[in-house]
Amino acid sequence: MANMTQDSLRDNIFASRQEAGDFVFDDKVASVFTDMINRSVPGYATTLSMIGVLASRYCKPGSRIYDLGCSLGGASLAMAHQISHRDYELIAIDNSTAMIERLTDRLKSEEHQGLPVTPKLGDICEADISNATVVVLNFTLQFVPLAQRQALIQRIADGMQPGGILILSEKIQFPDDDLNELFIDLYHKFKQAQGYSELEVSQKRAALENVLIPETIDTHKQRLMAAGLKNCDVWFQCFNFCSMVAVR
Repeated sequence: MANMTQDSLRDNIFASRQEAGDFVFDDKVASVFTDMINRSVPGYATTLSMIGVLASRYCKPGSRIYDLGCSLGGASLAMAHQISHRDYELIAIDNSTAMIERLTDRLKSEEHQGLPVTPKLGDICEADISNATVVVLNFTLQFVPLAQRQALIQRIADGMQPGGILILSEKIQFPDDDLNELFIDLYHKFKQAQGYSELEVSQKRAALENVLIPETIDTHKQRLMAAGLKNCDVWFQCFNFCSMVAVR
């Protein structure tokens, strides 16, 4: 299993020219994921911190929190460290064995030991959601096949307590083509400012093309409302990345 040092390795997966292929959350990605996502998603640290703040407000004693598509547990740990009580269960689910193994290791460290976080390997589209006051999809839904997204959101909504919240962070697209291209260009310049080369940006974009399918904010809102969620809106946005909150 990996340790915290391995989780902090610098991402250079796409630094050399390679054969085309779809992006996979394998052991190679898991070992550099902390560096990768912080250098690839503008405002990621702020998003995690504020997810913790939101969870501390809405997590009720005796309830559950779900971090769906948890990866290394960034959102899980942000929430667990900011919630003032321990009378809840936080279930962190991911379908990547490498991610769950590393999260399990992180929870054994002195910094995180004793937190009520349970890592689970599994398909979030089949997860049993119940008694939830907080559910997080932090840059996760974008990797779920389009045909399965409404059913997943409905499953989540059905398992939430009234007054609970769903936090949805996503890469988004814009209905206006010119504006969409502008934000993509600004985003690529952001990545280059983080030290990624043009080759890395290009190869990763190609690898994600068939795996990460973004949608518009309006599409997300319509899906959330159709599932019975309400008071849905964007609370954070930078370029073509945003985070939304919806109340059950």
